[in-house]
Order: sequence, then C-alpha cells, then structure tokens
Amino acid sequence: MAAPTLKYEGCNFFRQRLILATLSGKSVKISKIRHKEDDPGIRDFEASLIRLLDKVTNGSRIEVNETGTSVLFVPGLLSGGSIEHECHVQRSIGYYLEALVCLAPFGKKPMKAVLRGVTNDQTDPSVDIIKNVTFPLLRRFGIDEGLEMKVNRRGAPPLGGGEVLFKCPVRRKLRPMQFTNPGKIKRIRGVAYGMRVSPAAPNRMVDAARGVLNKFLPDIYIYTDHMRGPQSGKSPGFGMSLVAETTEGTFLSAELASNKPGEEPTVPEDLGKQVASLLLEEIYRGGCVDSRQQSLALLLMTLGETDVSKIQMGPLSPYTIQFLRHIRDFFQLMFKIEVDKSTSNDDMDQAERLGGDKVLLTCVGVGFTNINKTIL
Repeated sequence: MAAPTLKYEGCNFFRQRLILATLSGKSVKISKIRHKEDDPGIRDFEASLIRLLDKVTNGSRIEVNETGTSVLFVPGLLSGGSIEHECHVQRSIGYYLEALVCLAPFGKKPMKAVLRGVTNDQTDPSVDIIKNVTFPLLRRFGIDEGLEMKVNRRGAPPLGGGEVLFKCPVRRKLRPMQFTNPGKIKRIRGVAYGMRVSPAAPNRMVDAARGVLNKFLPDIYIYTDHMRGPQSGKSPGFGMSLVAETTEGTFLSAELASNKPGEEPTVPEDLGKQVASLLLEEIYRGGCVDSRQQSLALLLMTLGETDVSKIQMGPLSPYTIQFLRHIRDFFQLMFKIEVDKSTSNDDMDQAERLGGDKVLLTCVGVGFTNINKTIL
C-alpha cells in the first residue's frame, strides 16, 4: 500500500520538502505557491531545482499545474552517476550543491556533477564554504574517500559564468555520531576572491579582516584568489569567506559577497570588517556545527544506524526548527532537545562559557540503508 501523499502550502522550505521526499520515498504535493502574488507560481530557480532532482533520480514523476502554483512530486530511486546542470542565476551553485550533498551518498553510483552558474552570491553558501565546512561534517559520518570539489571558474551575479566539479561517493549506511565538545578556536583560514575587478580588492579585504581578527587570534591565514580571463565568469564581483577551526575539529564559518553591478558599490575594507564581525558572532553562538550546517547534521543523524547520535548546537535557526518538523513528517522521528547544562555553569568564566546556552539534540537513527548500492 502506497504511503499517503504529504501536503503543504506556500513556497517556503520548497527545497527542504523535495529533498526529504526523495530520501524517504514519500510523495509530496505543494500548493498555493505564491498564489496571491502578481506573478504566481514557482520561480525559474525552483524549476531548475526540479530538473536537477529529475536528473539524479530514476523514475520520478513531477506534475506542475498551468499557473505553477501547485507541484506534485513522486520521487523515484536515486541513481547518481555523471550529470551536467545549468543552475539558474537567481540562486548560486551552492543552493543546488546543498541539495546534492544530502542526496549523493545514497545513489546507485558515485556522483560526478558539473554545475554551471553563480559560484558566490549574498544568499546561498559559496562553493568555498561547502568545500571547507560541509565536507568535514560529511567525513564525520563516514562519507570521505572520493569526496571532492574543484572550482574551474568563478562566477558573480547577475550573469554567473562559473563552473564547479563535485564528486561524492556512495555509502550503504552512515555511522552514528557523538559530537558534544566543540573545543576552542585554534586557527582561522579563509579566501578573498575577485572576478573582473582590480587585483588590489582581495588584498584590501584581507587587511581589513585581519585588523579585526588579530585581536582575537594570531594564527590567521587568508589567501587571495584573483581570477582572470575566462576563469573570472561574466560579471564583476568580489567577496570573502572565513572559517574558524577548533581543537576538536569544529568548523564555524561566515562569508559575504559584493553588491551586484548597478547597486550601491561595496567598499572592500567594509566587506572585510563585516565578514570578520560575522565570524566572531558565529563563534559566540558556538556549537559543534555552525548555524548553516545545523540541518545537514540533523539529517545525517536521522539517516544513521539505529544507534544513539548526539550533538551540541548553538541557538537553532528558524530554518532548522522547521527542518525538525519536516523530519517528524517524513521519517516519524523526533529529537530530544535539552539545554546543555554544562555551558550554563555559573562557576565557568566567560571565555570558557562562550556565548549563551547551547542545546543538546539526541536521536536514534532510522537505520536508513542505501538499497541502490550494489553489495560486493
């Protein structure tokens, strides 16, 4: 007997719902998508996401009504393999990569994806953050050998022109994880990039960021990546991503990109200071994963073996809170959430406590098995 179709309304968390539907094998119907707006229905970047999901699955059925305000998605089996995809420039490649990162380990074949579009923008995680923060998190769950990403070309909005190669191995099962001690910050690494702008712009951002961060930590290295010619995409732009690493292997990140051409010009020094401040704020929030990686960590814990997984996080983002509700809908699994008492001890000094109260999230994995992976 087929499982009943899950029904939702509105455009919020559209990608989240399609990803969980694909992994759980449950059909999902999303209606009233921007139905009250002058331009109703799904946007071009959401249609591009649907096409991408169709490429990485085998046998999916997708029905979109004439106005685009209703989408029925009946997922097929994850196939993986080699794909190429033109990402819509309304969202960066990171928007689509986040979806592939969730799905690729459970395909029939290891994934090799070439994505083209915008590599760095102000909305989605850049390819740098996914490589330097998301990948270490995947390795904690046993997704390691064969995991690779290469930036062939960078592309800034609005025209993009970037290209990224993403490779991911397949796994039959994920190992459970106990990660409750984030450790102390030991070093900061980063990249300042520029496309079709003066080579001095990345250096100016680095100097400004170091002016803030050197008061906090001496071990800082930010390298510059100034793309030229065909590798610099079709639009000018610059930006910076920073990653703080702890003694226990926690990675906390922050990033910013310049405004699009035609908008108010961005000053490199101001952007460098802002990114440094955002990183310090992320460090203050604390936890074993940064706020952008919370939902991925919870998903991998959910799909792990039927054993206890536990993780400490800083304050949960609204996106993560909704993600927990969706995990309950698609996998009938609920997390135990409690305030981590060890971080609210009055006897600890401020440096040890680092930020406000943290939360501990505990679950027993559903024992998800990749039935597509051939048993050798």
